[in-house]
Amino acid sequence: RNYLAIVMFLLVLGVTIALFIFRNEINKLGNYGYLGTFLLSLATNATIILPMPNILMILPLGATFNPLYIGLAAGLGGAIGEMTAYVAGYSGSGLWHENPNYLKAKGWLKKWGMLIVFVFAASPMPLDIIGLAAGNLRLPAWKFFLPAWPGKTVKYTVLAYIGYWGWE
Repeated sequence: RNYLAIVMFLLVLGVTIALFIFRNEINKLGNYGYLGTFLLSLATNATIILPMPNILMILPLGATFNPLYIGLAAGLGGAIGEMTAYVAGYSGSGLWHENPNYLKAKGWLKKWGMLIVFVFAASPMPLDIIGLAAGNLRLPAWKFFLPAWPGKTVKYTVLAYIGYWGWE
């Protein structure tokens, strides 16, 4: 089991580093419409250690394409991408176990469950710490993914409409 945890953690770390290294190519995904939006959101949400904000990328996409579809595509991609934090937490690595924010997230998950996942996904707050805690608590993956998906969709749809209404 320890080897599996190490392999899972190294895999997530490798994905994060690769996405950071190829961030310029990832930024170009928005040129491919809704599929590109989905892939862009998946990639930027899959990073844990090195953040890649995609908020500034969603605004112009909402101005260019249908903002509702942009929000839907980005929400699904974002929720799938956030699963890397869940997998890293599930691996049980102790790198963050003493972090006060991690301990708070763990307490919130125990108290609020899926609701806190939705709130973090729908807000500007990073969902990674909640994903780490959810995985470490062995919360079933669907109990993390199901509230993350609509939460991310709400956030990105609002951003896409802001871009639609305010972009010149």
